[in-house]
Amino acid sequence: MGLAGQAGQPPPTRDEKWPGWKVGGATILTFVALLYLIELVDLLTGHSLDRNGIRPLETDGLKGILFAPLLHADWGHLVANTVPALVLGFLVTLAGMSRFVWATAIIWILGGLGTWLLGNIDRCPLGTNHVGASGLIFGWLGFLLVFGWLTRHVWQILISLAVLFIYGGILWGAVPALSGCGGVSWQGHLSGAVAGVLAAYWLSKPEREARRRRGAATPPGPLG
Repeated sequence: MGLAGQAGQPPPTRDEKWPGWKVGGATILTFVALLYLIELVDLLTGHSLDRNGIRPLETDGLKGILFAPLLHADWGHLVANTVPALVLGFLVTLAGMSRFVWATAIIWILGGLGTWLLGNIDRCPLGTNHVGASGLIFGWLGFLLVFGWLTRHVWQILISLAVLFIYGGILWGAVPALSGCGGVSWQGHLSGAVAGVLAAYWLSKPEREARRRRGAATPPGPLG
């Protein structure tokens, strides 16, 4: 026999809303799972999807701006991108899901456009079909490195320092002379990183303007 609640009192309720870090974690896990699903489909279709990468300066290659971050050359390529995507993508979500979506969109489009414009510049006789999420990863990295300093949020600055310490070394992958041959798209890395910095600047505008207003409202100190 069940126990009845006290008369006149509503049944207990609980807050069903997930905290931001859970939403961010679920979002990034879902995105990476999607990458694995797409790579499986690509494998089963004889890598037919890979032809939808960014082909620089070709009109038909513009569609690769939308598809390239979802495609990978093989499982090894995808596995190499998995941990940085999970870590850096999750850290960007901590700036807020709205900012994460906008930052990702800016990096995706501007980084892809930069790759389309620069992708044929290379000292090695490599193919010019650019695929992989590394441009997006470099964009998230660039965003994280500067966003905290622009907003002056202490915890975001700490994230910037931690990211620089742990992942700063991969920035060498955006330097043409050091990327070497072997299929590394330094153009995609560089374009993504620049797009990430631009995204951080644009999306930190509310904090920068609030700081400017506070500075304008502060009366001058006494004359010496």
